[in-house]
Amino acid sequence: QVQLVESGGGLVQAGGSLRLSCAASGSTSDINIMGWYRQAPGKQRELVATITSGGTTGSADSVKGRFTISRDNAKNTAYLQMNSLKPEDTAVYYCNFKAWWDYKWKDYWGQGTQVTVSS
Repeated sequence: QVQLVESGGGLVQAGGSLRLSCAASGSTSDINIMGWYRQAPGKQRELVATITSGGTTGSADSVKGRFTISRDNAKNTAYLQMNSLKPEDTAVYYCNFKAWWDYKWKDYWGQGTQVTVSS
């Protein structure tokens, strides 16, 4: 099992910044992918950004150039630096941890943290 603790959400004005953190503990596996997803009211959950244990990153087109994902492997923590926030970024942001165990990926989710961007 992997436990995820998220922090850093809140209310910010458009153009502002927030930094989300996700700390993983438990059976995290050396081979893993940490990521952030978000879900706005009435919409499906969507991928925001991911980072592998080797440091390879990926992100949605809608956040490229504004959001940066990073991680500290020693702390098993991933960060999402969100700059130039827009009202359409308002959503619950969920941390995701994919651990490679027994030749398959196992998925774990955080409880979610609310990000609200006012116009």
